[in-house]
Amino acid sequence: MWIKIAIVVMLFFIVISLFSALFFLSKDKGNGDRTVKALTVRISLSIALFVMILIAYRLGYLGQQ
Repeated sequence: MWIKIAIVVMLFFIVISLFSALFFLSKDKGNGDRTVKALTVRISLSIALFVMILIAYRLGYLGQQ
């Protein structure tokens, strides 16, 4: 059960990072690197989530109940 909560929390942070990148893109008008940093955080979180799901499935925390 805790792994499913962790997955939802990670997805929430990924969406927040995506919208912050959109905000920085519209506010900075192409100047600055805050958009790139926000998208880098989003990609890092997505990779971490993918690895976490693979490990949880392999250990039997996810799957058919």
